[in-house]
Amino acid sequence: MLGFSIYLNHDLTAEDYNYLLAMRNAGLTTVFTSLNIPEDDPAQVLKRLHELTKWCQNLETAIIADVSREGLERLGVAINDVAQLSQLNLSGLRIDAGVNVNTIARLSKEMPIALNASTISEDELAALRVHGANFDHLQAWHNFYPRPETGLASSWLKEKNEWLHQANLKTVAFVAGDSCRRGPIHAGLPTLEKHRNENPLAATLELQKLGCDHVFIGDAALKATTIASFTNYTKKNALTLHLDREVPELLTNEWHNRPDAARDVVRLVEGRKRQLFDVNAQASPKPRPKGSLTCDNERYLRYQGELQITKRDLPADERVNVIANVVSADLALLDQVEAGQELIFTAAK
Repeated sequence: MLGFSIYLNHDLTAEDYNYLLAMRNAGLTTVFTSLNIPEDDPAQVLKRLHELTKWCQNLETAIIADVSREGLERLGVAINDVAQLSQLNLSGLRIDAGVNVNTIARLSKEMPIALNASTISEDELAALRVHGANFDHLQAWHNFYPRPETGLASSWLKEKNEWLHQANLKTVAFVAGDSCRRGPIHAGLPTLEKHRNENPLAATLELQKLGCDHVFIGDAALKATTIASFTNYTKKNALTLHLDREVPELLTNEWHNRPDAARDVVRLVEGRKRQLFDVNAQASPKPRPKGSLTCDNERYLRYQGELQITKRDLPADERVNVIANVVSADLALLDQVEAGQELIFTAAK
């Protein structure tokens, strides 16, 4: 499952609806929001929530809200009152600290409940079992970290996910957005520190490899080009790479990594078959930093016409012509290219 965030700290607009629609169409099917907004008028928060849940129902999109006992009380809702909670029309709750195990167990019998993955302990899980919690309705969600330098390490996340899976809990983590980051810090909302300024799709794929069952965009916006990249991935299992210049031969054809994936480069299966580029050696061989798109020239004999993308910095080679470069924002995607993966090239705007 992939999801995204829409927050209730402002009146919702047509732009918010269009973003919801675009993300739903891109294959991100669950909305995350927060009801912990102490600085806002409770009546306005409830009004905005009602509008957002109505949109989600109409678009068949689930919605999960971050809640606390105090935050709900400000809205006139008791956290242990299932009838009141059901009137909020939420698909599930992410429970903040300060809610007792008995209440969580009761709520889990009625709706999906997300626990805090970073703080849940074996004793708390045992207590939930004693109180008859419905573990089919329980998940473990990692925090996101607005302040730079406070995000988690990959190794810690992987280890924690393995432990949570042993407890039969699915896990969720967040990646930062790349447009209009949430205040007041405006430095992104990732779970892993290394993802704070990384390509959101690349960060999503890495979280999945680290054992996260579901991934959400923490910030409230993605660029249109990034949404298109998610669409290509969810609909075609294709990774989109933006190039620093127009290369019509690349933009108008389908391409795939070889099934025997190389360590240093992505080798495009179709390169030597199609022979689309000039194979005369370039007058001056160019260095091949990570993201260089290259064509082997006539000096590479039977390899002439082979197309590659470098996954690490490589030296100049008189047998290799450099055609274009993947833009810096997409370089992290090269580490996520799988064997046989489809690739889509487009020119950066």
